[in-house]
Amino acid sequence: MLKIENLVTKFGSVVALDGVSMTAHESKITTVIGANGAGKSTLLRTISGLEHPAQGAITWQGESIVGRRPEDIVRLGIAHVPEGHAVISELSVEENISMGSLFRRRKFKSDIAKAMDEMYQLFPRLQERRKQLAGTLSGGERQMLAISRALVSRPQLLLLDEPSLGLAPLVVEQIIDSVNTLCRTTGLTVLLVEQNANTALGVADHGVLLALGKVVADRPAAELKADENLRAAYLGY
Repeated sequence: MLKIENLVTKFGSVVALDGVSMTAHESKITTVIGANGAGKSTLLRTISGLEHPAQGAITWQGESIVGRRPEDIVRLGIAHVPEGHAVISELSVEENISMGSLFRRRKFKSDIAKAMDEMYQLFPRLQERRKQLAGTLSGGERQMLAISRALVSRPQLLLLDEPSLGLAPLVVEQIIDSVNTLCRTTGLTVLLVEQNANTALGVADHGVLLALGKVVADRPAAELKADENLRAAYLGY
């Protein structure tokens, strides 16, 4: 279980996360939704060690991860897919995926080839393009590649930031369905950040709504999706 308590992250005088408390339960999809500037991406970056909180606690399976290096957090079983379909353009698809094994936990060092094959089964288009440079892929293919690279580390918790950004609806549906299948069949815990609230709440078990760095709602996803007043006030629809 991922537990966050009274988390504050600042950029100079700007408070990006203002006392955030929430929980992501094991083998469930928890989504964090909110408008631009709500603090969603900052939350994931703070969990993964890319940003340092000014105060608060983050524990994963009962162990504090505040102050840990990002690579050590990966070794604890947490993988982060940042927004923007981030891949290394000059490397091939295969080389990009294999980079996900760099900071694997020791017990998973022996099955890298098996894990890569699993990614090709999850996203067959990547297998067709395994020798192709990542920079030549479409936006959807780059997002599949970024997710595959994270999953090769054999995470128990996947931090997924705006996977739908800039992608066609059919591609988004395929990616979200794949992540959902992984969660339901392997026990993967997913913390999904999305601006598209309908997409996120449609697949998630639980939802957290952020506004200006604060938690304004923390409920089962179906309840959040059904709350028209909350949607109108904070999500604009």
